[in-house]
Amino acid sequence: MLNSKTNRIALYISATVIILLVLFALLRDNANSVTLREAKTMLQEKNVKKVIATKEYVYLKTTHGIFKIASSQVSPKMFIDQKVEVGGDSNALIYILFGLLFLGLFSLVLRWWQKKEGLTFSTKGISKEDTTGSVASDTSVIEATKSDVSFDDIGGISDVKIELEEIIDFMKNPKRYKSFGAHMPRGVLLVGPPGVGKTMIAKAVANAAEVPFYYQSGASFVQIYVGMGAKRVHELFAAAKKNAPSIIFIDEIDAVGKKRGGERNDEREGTLNQLLTEMDGFEGSSGIIVVAATNKIDVLDEALLRAGRFDRRIFVELPTKREREAILSKYLVKIPHDLDVKIVANMTVGFNGAALAALVNEAALLSLRQKAFHVTIEHFYEVKDKVMFGKKKLQMLNDQQKEFRITYQAAKVVVAAYFNIAFEKLMLSNEKLTPSSDEPFIKQELEARVMMLLAGTVGCDIKFKEHASSVKADLDEAKEVVHKMCESYGMGSSLLVDMSEQKHILEKLYKESEVLLISLSRVCQNVEEVLQERESITKSAVQKLLDEVL
Repeated sequence: MLNSKTNRIALYISATVIILLVLFALLRDNANSVTLREAKTMLQEKNVKKVIATKEYVYLKTTHGIFKIASSQVSPKMFIDQKVEVGGDSNALIYILFGLLFLGLFSLVLRWWQKKEGLTFSTKGISKEDTTGSVASDTSVIEATKSDVSFDDIGGISDVKIELEEIIDFMKNPKRYKSFGAHMPRGVLLVGPPGVGKTMIAKAVANAAEVPFYYQSGASFVQIYVGMGAKRVHELFAAAKKNAPSIIFIDEIDAVGKKRGGERNDEREGTLNQLLTEMDGFEGSSGIIVVAATNKIDVLDEALLRAGRFDRRIFVELPTKREREAILSKYLVKIPHDLDVKIVANMTVGFNGAALAALVNEAALLSLRQKAFHVTIEHFYEVKDKVMFGKKKLQMLNDQQKEFRITYQAAKVVVAAYFNIAFEKLMLSNEKLTPSSDEPFIKQELEARVMMLLAGTVGCDIKFKEHASSVKADLDEAKEVVHKMCESYGMGSSLLVDMSEQKHILEKLYKESEVLLISLSRVCQNVEEVLQERESITKSAVQKLLDEVL
């Protein structure tokens, strides 16, 4: 399928060729040369209808054609009985054609220069597009990009790739589907948490389909000037139609596609209405597919999600263990390492693709700082918490504070290992052992997590009869988990519970943690000794100490 850009180029070339052919026909001297005797014979026999004299030749127009003789060979007396016209060296039609050719070439050069400099022309004059992304004039040039991201560059998306292969095939072979009476969805909505690679997936689709790729973020449509957001949407779709088949990708579409409600925001609603209109205005043969990404599908307007707009929804979830292995293998290809990817995949539960990329990069940087020859599993252990929780300034603890911290962390890590809660290594300097998660859990798993969060407080209360203020983060999370158990998950004594029910669950789990830690006091003491010496301990080491007493 030829796009409109190719058609325009073909039109320019055809017009130029036609003008050149006409000029060639007009400028070409097709008169036959004759001798002086032949010319006199034509004049005597009165076959000459018209005589045209120029500086170089005298042209004799007869019923049999046009003949010419050099001006130096004839004399004025020969044409006494003829009306002689003086021919000019130029022709008005020739000048017009040359002017058209010049104007055409000038317009092509001007368009090339305008695109190169990023200039736009309007009734208000000439303005230049701001390369930083802000709008410097009423109109901005929307350019397509050629994606250089392929599916081979993305690991762990086999299920998503299968969903998208049909769309890729449609972009490459539209006649196959049209002949069968089928049509592709007008819109594809990628739904998933941040960092799972939704933008890269859209770029990979454009690369595989070999079509222009138009990228815009939802926030770029939200303008402070009334009507500018809607105008920008129209310009985006107009540019995509000119270069169809093509793909439009709108990242974070929830910024402009939120539900229309009672709050007054005419500009945002106007932009959303324009988006809905453009998606409805697709012709069957437009060859445009809109791909959008969001992590908040619940806030999108129902009109966007109805059939005929975003017909297909693809959920991109956090990678599984096998998918994390594939992603890590991609990132480790150019990095010298001596480790088992499966071990790293096991220790990165809950990581998205972006976090895995950051983890590999941080491990590589640490290896370089330590002047190691390759990256090892120890480098990953050291930087994992930095990627998960961020780098915090280490507190300077006195001897008493350090003793409290050791007891607190030892109790937490023992309970976590006892209930087999996922973690790899505990550092004395980190308050959190595992990140909070909204994954589906059964009641026993949630109770185990609350007991782990309370364990540090319980351990200090058992040993010192008091605890430090550093327990706040864990206590807040424990209360939040219990609140969700009662209010959201229906895991209390009844489906409708009050605050007293939450208090009862917290007190019950506190006592159960106390009983468990008292029974495992020997293990806690051994863990404290390890933390005192090394300031860190792995899950396998704690599990080994538990196995000795259980």
